[in-house]
Amino acid sequence: MEDREVIRDNQHGFTKGKSCLTSLVAFYDGMTRSVDKRRAMNVIYPDFCKAFDMVRHNRFDGWTVWWKRNWLDCLIQKVVVNSSMSRWRSVTNGVPKGSLLGPIVFNIFINDLESGIECTLNKFADKACTRLSGLDAIQRDLDKLKKWAHVNLMRFIRAKCKVLHLGRSNPWYQYRLEDEGIESCPTEKDLRVRWGKKSLDVSHKCALAVLKANCILDCIMH
Repeated sequence: MEDREVIRDNQHGFTKGKSCLTSLVAFYDGMTRSVDKRRAMNVIYPDFCKAFDMVRHNRFDGWTVWWKRNWLDCLIQKVVVNSSMSRWRSVTNGVPKGSLLGPIVFNIFINDLESGIECTLNKFADKACTRLSGLDAIQRDLDKLKKWAHVNLMRFIRAKCKVLHLGRSNPWYQYRLEDEGIESCPTEKDLRVRWGKKSLDVSHKCALAVLKANCILDCIMH
């Protein structure tokens, strides 16, 4: 996987050498650069519903089919409710929870999500955020994400899809995803860090992190 550089650089989840920190740094760097140049910027936070359970086994082709064949093929399951039991049925979607290969297969599955995307797309596992100063480009990209989700039998969690408007001259464009308007919010929590129009300064976040670390260190010393 690493030698062939299969997974794209914007995937920070379940990727060697990357983490929540690298995702936040990449996001913060791009966002503050645009704000410093007084550009209007909009950030969209789409989130897939039950993403790992919706991975289609027949979605993979080429060498990945042979690589996963002995692991995903011939999986069966049944449901037991009280004394009633269903028949055994083949499992055609999803990856085993808690497995080491599950996240890798998911990263391959979602790897082409940004094909044709004009905006900057930042992914962490099944969550993503898009950002760009151009207003119309984001809506075009949202339409492409909708099409990708439809082809791959995925759907977004509508309640978790938010838009963050930044910049003084921002016209607060009304974006739509899956034929519904995306709710605008003053702040949004991204990987445990809350961003907003008035919260680009990370000094207070750093202070809280230092305080938490000192408390843990004090417990260890005692």
